[in-house]
Amino acid sequence: QVQLVESGGGLVQPGGSLRLSCAASGFFFSNYPMKWYRQVPGKERELVATISSTGGVTSYAASVKGRFTISRDNAKDTVYLQMNRLKSEDTAVYYCNAHFLARDYWGPGTQVTVSS
Repeated sequence: QVQLVESGGGLVQPGGSLRLSCAASGFFFSNYPMKWYRQVPGKERELVATISSTGGVTSYAASVKGRFTISRDNAKDTVYLQMNRLKSEDTAVYYCNAHFLARDYWGPGTQVTVSS
Protein backbone atom coordinates (compact mmCIF):
# COMPACT_ATOMS: atom_id res chain seq x y z
CA GLN A 1 0.00 0.00 0.00
CA VAL A 2 1.54 3.28 -1.13
CA GLN A 3 1.69 5.94 1.57
CA LEU A 4 3.03 9.48 1.52
CA VAL A 5 2.97 11.49 4.74
CA GLU A 6 4.00 15.14 4.83
CA SER A 7 5.14 16.98 7.93
CA GLY A 8 6.89 20.17 8.96
CA GLY A 9 4.30 22.77 8.07
CA GLY A 10 3.25 25.57 10.36
CA LEU A 11 3.01 29.31 10.89
CA VAL A 12 6.08 31.37 10.03
CA GLN A 13 6.76 35.08 9.63
CA PRO A 14 7.66 36.55 6.24
CA GLY A 15 11.35 36.03 5.58
CA GLY A 16 11.45 32.91 7.72
CA SER A 17 12.21 29.30 6.86
CA LEU A 18 10.55 25.91 7.09
CA ARG A 19 11.63 22.41 6.14
CA LEU A 20 8.96 20.03 4.91
CA SER A 21 9.42 16.27 4.93
CA CYS A 22 7.54 13.54 3.09
CA ALA A 23 7.96 9.97 4.30
CA ALA A 24 7.17 7.36 1.65
CA SER A 25 6.36 3.68 1.96
CA GLY A 26 4.85 0.86 -0.05
CA PHE A 27 6.89 1.29 -3.22
CA PHE A 28 10.50 1.36 -4.42
CA PHE A 29 11.09 5.00 -3.51
CA SER A 30 14.59 5.20 -4.98
CA ASN A 31 13.29 4.23 -8.43
CA TYR A 32 11.06 7.25 -8.97
CA PRO A 33 11.20 11.02 -9.25
CA MET A 34 9.32 12.89 -6.55
CA LYS A 35 7.50 16.20 -6.63
CA TRP A 36 6.18 18.84 -4.29
CA TYR A 37 2.97 20.68 -5.15
CA ARG A 38 0.99 23.33 -3.33
CA GLN A 39 -2.61 24.45 -3.43
CA VAL A 40 -4.52 27.49 -2.28
CA PRO A 41 -8.31 27.23 -1.86
CA GLY A 42 -10.08 28.03 -5.11
CA LYS A 43 -6.96 27.57 -7.23
CA GLU A 44 -5.41 24.67 -9.12
CA ARG A 45 -2.67 22.62 -7.55
CA GLU A 46 0.69 24.12 -8.54
CA LEU A 47 3.92 22.18 -9.18
CA VAL A 48 6.63 23.62 -6.93
CA ALA A 49 9.66 21.35 -7.34
CA THR A 50 10.78 18.05 -8.85
CA ILE A 51 13.70 15.79 -8.05
CA SER A 52 15.01 12.84 -10.05
CA SER A 53 15.22 9.34 -8.62
CA THR A 54 18.89 9.72 -7.70
CA GLY A 55 18.56 13.33 -6.59
CA GLY A 56 20.96 14.52 -9.26
CA VAL A 57 18.47 16.62 -11.21
CA THR A 58 16.09 19.16 -9.75
CA SER A 59 13.73 21.75 -11.16
CA TYR A 60 11.63 24.53 -9.66
CA ALA A 61 8.72 26.79 -10.39
CA ALA A 62 9.86 30.30 -11.24
CA SER A 63 8.07 31.65 -8.19
CA VAL A 64 10.26 29.65 -5.77
CA LYS A 65 13.56 29.30 -7.64
CA GLY A 66 16.45 30.49 -5.53
CA ARG A 67 14.43 30.26 -2.30
CA PHE A 68 13.34 26.61 -2.13
CA THR A 69 15.50 23.48 -2.31
CA ILE A 70 14.20 19.96 -2.92
CA SER A 71 16.29 17.02 -1.77
CA ARG A 72 15.87 13.36 -0.94
CA ASP A 73 17.37 10.64 1.20
CA ASN A 74 16.83 7.30 -0.52
CA ALA A 75 18.12 5.42 2.52
CA LYS A 76 15.23 6.91 4.51
CA ASP A 77 12.60 6.94 1.72
CA THR A 78 12.08 10.62 2.40
CA VAL A 79 11.91 13.75 0.27
CA TYR A 80 12.39 17.24 1.67
CA LEU A 81 11.53 20.80 0.73
CA GLN A 82 13.68 23.49 2.37
CA MET A 83 11.84 26.80 2.09
CA ASN A 84 13.75 30.01 2.78
CA ARG A 85 12.83 33.70 2.54
CA LEU A 86 9.17 32.78 2.74
CA LYS A 87 6.56 35.20 1.44
CA SER A 88 2.86 35.56 2.19
CA GLU A 89 2.10 34.20 -1.28
CA ASP A 90 3.77 30.90 -0.30
CA THR A 91 0.84 30.24 2.04
CA ALA A 92 -0.76 26.99 0.87
CA VAL A 93 -1.23 23.32 1.61
CA TYR A 94 1.89 21.50 0.42
CA TYR A 95 1.66 17.97 -0.99
CA CYS A 96 4.26 15.47 -2.06
CA ASN A 97 3.59 13.38 -5.11
CA ALA A 98 4.79 10.16 -6.66
CA HIS A 99 3.77 9.10 -10.16
CA PHE A 100 4.24 5.55 -11.42
CA LEU A 101 2.28 2.83 -13.18
CA ALA A 102 0.22 5.63 -14.79
CA ARG A 103 -1.11 6.81 -11.47
CA ASP A 104 -0.57 9.72 -9.12
CA TYR A 105 -0.15 9.18 -5.41
CA TRP A 106 -0.62 12.00 -2.90
CA GLY A 107 -0.14 12.58 0.77
CA PRO A 108 -2.75 14.36 2.92
CA GLY A 109 -0.75 17.60 2.77
CA THR A 110 0.72 19.97 5.34
CA GLN A 111 -0.40 23.57 5.85
CA VAL A 112 2.15 26.35 5.51
CA THR A 113 1.03 29.80 6.60
CA VAL A 114 3.29 32.81 6.14
CA SER A 115 2.00 35.74 8.14
CA SER A 116 3.16 38.37 10.59
